[in-house]
Amino acid sequence: MLNSPIFSTAKHQETAVLVGLITQKQNAERTYDYLNELEFLATTAGVVTKKTFVQRLDRADQKTFVGKGKLEEIETWIIDNPVDTIIFDDDLTPSQVRNLEAAFKDIKILDRSLLILNIFSQRARTDQAKRQVELAQYQYLLPRLTRMWSHLSRQKGGIGMRGPGEKELETDKRIVQDRIAFLKDKLDKIDKQSVTRRKERSRLVRVALVGYTNVGKSTLMRRLAKAEVFAENKLFATIDSTVRKVVLGNIPFLLTDTVGFIRKLPTTLIESFKSTLDEIREADVLIHVVDISHPAFEEQIEVVNSTLAEIGAAEKPTVLVFNKLDLFKPESEENLDEHLETITEDDLQRNLEKLKKSYLTKNTENVVFVSAEHKENISELRDILLDKVQKKHFKIYPNWDPTLNPMYEWQ
Repeated sequence: MLNSPIFSTAKHQETAVLVGLITQKQNAERTYDYLNELEFLATTAGVVTKKTFVQRLDRADQKTFVGKGKLEEIETWIIDNPVDTIIFDDDLTPSQVRNLEAAFKDIKILDRSLLILNIFSQRARTDQAKRQVELAQYQYLLPRLTRMWSHLSRQKGGIGMRGPGEKELETDKRIVQDRIAFLKDKLDKIDKQSVTRRKERSRLVRVALVGYTNVGKSTLMRRLAKAEVFAENKLFATIDSTVRKVVLGNIPFLLTDTVGFIRKLPTTLIESFKSTLDEIREADVLIHVVDISHPAFEEQIEVVNSTLAEIGAAEKPTVLVFNKLDLFKPESEENLDEHLETITEDDLQRNLEKLKKSYLTKNTENVVFVSAEHKENISELRDILLDKVQKKHFKIYPNWDPTLNPMYEWQ
């Protein structure tokens, strides 16, 4: 019997280093918080982070993002610890990408926006979402084509003549522009179909779940809609809008789970996901879900509020829901791991009582603290939500008699 070579079929685990800057506009605490989030993004994309490099500069270096010394430090480390990718926490200019690719041959160079686009590409399931992501990718790529063909000769170019490099660049730009036009046309047609569907549902009150990514919106929707909705402890686990009909107190309404927001969200994604964001714009009530256990939850609230303002949905009636009560760490709790392993109903109640007395409830209406995972305090959320939905519902149906419309009650 001949000895046959054995080839591994195991998928290669991609590795990366992360690079961030402490600048005049971004202090050390915020930079490390952003880098922790960037590592979570990398994990979501299936990439293992091997090391993080941070440099303090007034502003990013125009040529290589980081300074010469830090660039040499990264190069030296990678020689002894080979990786597949270098991920930068801010958007890179075309010239920075070109210079970095020249410095780190055979290593992929990504910035935060491109990493997010890659995750969206992996997560897209519907035809609409796939086309939205593809459009965002091409819009990201178009301004970065300028330097991509610099390796082609242009020495033959002169007055009345153009070298092959410029021809290739113009050809690529035209291909990308044509594809962008094609995708926009397709998405316009899909959007018209979506508008028609939304009009058919216009006689029902619409409620939309909004919030930062990975705050538990999908899990909360499962509790409220009593339906199976995909939920996972990863960023952007859901990018397709999911709509479910819910009946509360014999009042029917539509509940929509929407894509999560994030800091430094690529503007091309906001533009491309217009139809998905229309679910938020046209909602009657918003449920703004917040991860109370996250150390930067207040900044996450600001990110969501600014994004809502950007899409024209900031003034809608909103219920502020602080989720993950079970993961909340009181100041007196020293060992978080031990706290999580031994969480009890009494622990949840103590956390709830502390939070209700905190500054988070002062001068703010419609605030509720829940644990969607443990179904804690969901009844209070239902009561607040029912009040909001009823007000809108009776404007649509002033003569509505719920006793003549028997529907299931909450268990």
